[in-house]
Amino acid sequence: MKNKFPIRWLCGCLIFFNISCRQNKQEQAFKQQKREILAQKISAEKLKNKLYTVKKLIEAGDVITRTGNDFTSQSLKTLNRKDKTFSHCGIANVENDSLFIYHAIGGEWNPNQKIKRESFETFVNPNDNNLMGVFRFNILKNEKENIIKTAKQFYKKEIVFDMDFDLKTDDKMYCVEYVYKSFTIASASKISFNHSFINNFEFVGVDDIVLHSYSKKIALVNYKLY
Repeated sequence: MKNKFPIRWLCGCLIFFNISCRQNKQEQAFKQQKREILAQKISAEKLKNKLYTVKKLIEAGDVITRTGNDFTSQSLKTLNRKDKTFSHCGIANVENDSLFIYHAIGGEWNPNQKIKRESFETFVNPNDNNLMGVFRFNILKNEKENIIKTAKQFYKKEIVFDMDFDLKTDDKMYCVEYVYKSFTIASASKISFNHSFINNFEFVGVDDIVLHSYSKKIALVNYKLY
C-alpha cells in the first residue's frame, strides 16, 4: 500500500497538469479571438468614418468608381488597357440632401437588368467591394447639370444592361458605356473619350473615363488598409 500512494499522486499531478494546459490554451484562444473581433470592429469603424468623410466631398456629376471583391469584378478590371484599378463606375447626384449613384449593372446583383439608382452607402458597401474612388471633371456647372439630366433620362427609359458590351447600341448599355454616353451626349461631344481595343473588340474601359484630361482624382479608398 505504501508504494501505491506516490504513483497515484504522480498520476493525479499529470492529469491536473494536462487539464490546466488545455484550459490555458482554450483561454488563450478565446482571448485571441476577442482581440481579433475587437480589431475587426475598430477597422470597420475606421473605414466607415473614412467613407463618410469621402461622401461629404462628393458633388453632383462626379464619377464614382469601385472594384468588387467577386470574381466577375476582378476579371472585368483586367480589360482596362492602362489602369486596372477599377471594374465599375457610376454618376453621382445629390437629391434632397441624399447622395445617389446612377449606374448600369447586370447579373445576379440586378435581376431586372435596368439602370440602378442606389444610395452611396450601398454602392460602396465594404462587404462587396475592395476599394472605391471619386473623380471630378473640370467642366462648367451647367455642363454637369446636363450630364445628370441625360443620365436620369436613360434611367427613366429603363435602359437594360448590355451583356454584349456593344457600343453601337443605345437601347442597352454596360456600366462604362452609360457614363461615357451620358457625358458625350450631354456635352454635344465636347467631352470625348478614348476607345480601347482588344483585337477587333472596341470598348470604353473605366480607365478611359478616369484618365481623361478633364478628370481629377478627388479620393481613393483602399478597404484592405483598414
